[in-house]
Amino acid sequence: MRPLLGKLGQLLSDEYNLSTKVKKGVSSLTTELTMMEAALLKVAEVPRDQLDNQVRIWAGRVRELSYEMEDTVDAFMIRLAESADGELPTMKNRVKKIMKKTTRLFRKGKDLHQISDAIEEAQDLAKQLGELRQRYGLEMHDLSAAAASVIDPRLMAMYKDVTELVGVDGTRDELVEMLIGCEDWKKQQLKVVSVVGFGGLGKTTLAKAVYEKIKVQFDCGAFVSVSQSPDLKRVFKDMIYELDKNKYGEIHRTARGEKQLLDELIEILKNKRYLIVIDDIWDEKVWGLINCAFSLNSLGSRLITTTRKVNVSEACTSSSTEDKIYKMKPLSDDDSQRLFYRRIFQGKTGCPHELEQVSRGILKKCGGVPLAIITIASLLASNQKIKTKDQWYVLLNSIGRGLVEGDSLEEMQRILSFSYYDLPPHLKICLLYLSIFPEDYEISRDRLIWMWIAEGFVQPNKQGTKMFELGEGYFNELVNRNMIQPVDINVEGRASACRVHDMVLDLICSLSTEENFVTILDGIQRSTPNSQSKIRRLSLQNGMEDTFVSQLATTSMTHLRSVTLFEPATNVMPSLSRFGVIRVLDLGDCKMSESWYKINLKYIGNLLHLRYLGLVQLSIKELPVEIGKLKYLQMLDLSGCFIDELPSSVILLKHLLVMRIGYDTKMPIGLGKLVSLQELAYLLVNSNNQNNAKELGHLTELRVLEILWGELDGSLEKVMVESLSNLRKLHTLRIGDYSSEDRMIMLDGWVPAPKLRRFTSEVMFSTLPKWINSSLLPLLSTLHIRVDELQLKDIQLIGRLPALLDLWLGAEGGVRIKVAPEESLVVTADSFPCMKCCTFYSLQILPSMFPPGAMPMVQFIRFTVNAWNMGDAELDLDMENLPLLERVEVDLRHKGPSAAVEEAEAALRLAADVHPNRPTLLIHKFYFY
Repeated sequence: MRPLLGKLGQLLSDEYNLSTKVKKGVSSLTTELTMMEAALLKVAEVPRDQLDNQVRIWAGRVRELSYEMEDTVDAFMIRLAESADGELPTMKNRVKKIMKKTTRLFRKGKDLHQISDAIEEAQDLAKQLGELRQRYGLEMHDLSAAAASVIDPRLMAMYKDVTELVGVDGTRDELVEMLIGCEDWKKQQLKVVSVVGFGGLGKTTLAKAVYEKIKVQFDCGAFVSVSQSPDLKRVFKDMIYELDKNKYGEIHRTARGEKQLLDELIEILKNKRYLIVIDDIWDEKVWGLINCAFSLNSLGSRLITTTRKVNVSEACTSSSTEDKIYKMKPLSDDDSQRLFYRRIFQGKTGCPHELEQVSRGILKKCGGVPLAIITIASLLASNQKIKTKDQWYVLLNSIGRGLVEGDSLEEMQRILSFSYYDLPPHLKICLLYLSIFPEDYEISRDRLIWMWIAEGFVQPNKQGTKMFELGEGYFNELVNRNMIQPVDINVEGRASACRVHDMVLDLICSLSTEENFVTILDGIQRSTPNSQSKIRRLSLQNGMEDTFVSQLATTSMTHLRSVTLFEPATNVMPSLSRFGVIRVLDLGDCKMSESWYKINLKYIGNLLHLRYLGLVQLSIKELPVEIGKLKYLQMLDLSGCFIDELPSSVILLKHLLVMRIGYDTKMPIGLGKLVSLQELAYLLVNSNNQNNAKELGHLTELRVLEILWGELDGSLEKVMVESLSNLRKLHTLRIGDYSSEDRMIMLDGWVPAPKLRRFTSEVMFSTLPKWINSSLLPLLSTLHIRVDELQLKDIQLIGRLPALLDLWLGAEGGVRIKVAPEESLVVTADSFPCMKCCTFYSLQILPSMFPPGAMPMVQFIRFTVNAWNMGDAELDLDMENLPLLERVEVDLRHKGPSAAVEEAEAALRLAADVHPNRPTLLIHKFYFY
């Protein structure tokens, strides 16, 4: 309801010129709805099965009223905006203009009449609310959602708690022993180990930990999920992509059948030692098909499968007497306690005495199940405050018999529901929205946040924080409460994506269906639209039978707000002409070229309410000119599309916040008019697109900018420097190389934005730019840069950047920094104070060249060693000055097999072995001409 209240407030402003009578009505409606919202917030805190039926019916009526009202108000605002902004630049005669103006006036009157009707209905519902309040004691107070915090610093710690669970080391080593325990394992036939146990025990976590530990001993590897409703073509494509990302980078865009993909897999795996994890298998027949890809060679290949079903684990291990079943066990009491306390009392020692008894009771009911323990712990430590002793006891008494007795699945859902009902309202709705994604789906963080914004779930706060930053705070808090699982946490503590545990997904799908929040059509489980309810949000996840397609064709789409289409369901995509008030249209998972012929953008110009349009990697060659009619569009994602040039009408999208286009897509003249843009990728800048360089400087709201740098003359580079200097809100700048030709840039005179956090460039700089210094870049955390001529002082300058976490420094031609004997150390002891990830590409800058105190936080380092320097007295590989080192990668360059190569490998392994942390070492060998 909050988006509606905000829009009603806008209606009362002078710009809409409403009559006094209508203004009074809108003001009265706002007051009534504010009261109802307060009541709804109170109702939302009570589990659905504990609500009185009349209260539930009343809440449903209020929710439907808010939907209808928002649609009406949006339509009214759109028509007024259409009148004010003028028409698209197409030929119209005067008669048509007069007729259109008359129609708008009629519609305006109709809209205002609908608003009046809504006022009467709201007043009627308010009377009902008064009666219900007396009958059921509903409290009336404002529970306005607090502003989301900035990036939660606990995100990284929480991620490690999940992926490095207490007690996992022992089980991991036990599983490793089963896989590669004997000396001659590399000469054995394929072995399968199947991990079996019920949901929440940590099967996937364990398999991932084993995979990461031993994958370096195999030629290739893959980690893929199958799920309860598998799309085998996707599984095969995921596996092929994981096995060779360079060769098969476009595999998901190809149209191949299961047999073709199987044949490709068999060919890839031939004569290779591979390690593959097949996660979350539910069906024996599915395993039978997947298993066809794996040949019984004698190279020591290994498979790990995970499943909840014993019969599936038995099917996975029936091929050989060497195959094994590993039964997951709950955590011990000590490990359960350590995990529980570590999550709640971070940075403190143990549990307060007054909470020890109640914590033992809670842990007993969690039954050693990691998911239950972390979920309950996250609930007790939500909002970075530990709940009171009384609240702990309330929770203990609510859990019921616990997981050690009765139906563990039912009780687990009960535990998860506590965490759901503990969420503030703005997070409840954001979590429910995740039900649009299929099981085991990796959900892009940015994509999700912009969808939340388009739906109106992220509302501006009084501090004026950017909407995306607020949404990022919501995302982080859901991670922190363990409702979603982060994927690919970077050194800044930001996850690029998330997954939803299948038990959490079951819960939110059930809640979404009950509340008619999302209609999920997957052709298997939830595959029938409810004819009694209006479809508000539609998730199409799998292909359907023809009879169902016919049924869907007659289902009303008039009230549809969101459509998300996943590739297998292309055959059921309704025509865009049927969508009246849609806000979100995401077709970004239809990557197959033939899918385009079943999706037509002909009616895109009719979707006037549209905020989010995702057409990622669709095989489309042009965008209709009618796109300019979408005045309220906020996100336009055309990444990976084959569009040569955007229509000129794109510059009319004054509310556009994000625009992502393909590498070769040309922008029309007028880019500078898109003054609301906060994110732009990819903007091609070269001598043939000079307007882009000039107009870029007008986009002063840009936060994220990705440029493709083509051939520029000196004067045009100067224009680019002036434009970039105008972007004072920029925090991420990425420069890609448009061609493979060698070219140099400098960006001389650029004054970076004061809050610039990330700078990456694929284009070579001739020398280190003067603007890379601590005074101009106080917040820079990521720096990826290639420099043609690098000097010792350059590394010293970079070392003084106070916030730098991630450095990738490359030099052309394998430069080796020459230092005088008195300068044997590269930097001073206080250099790189925050650095966590450091790559010196083609640079022989060794860990021993950093004195004690330098790089105190570094966890990963990559550098180059020339095998022919092994006899050089200067070559010292000592890593002990880097106390937190966890992983080392070395590019070992050689001129052919020799004793020097073997010496170099032995020296590297010794240096890693003597380090107190025993960091993981990976050596990449390169032949150097």
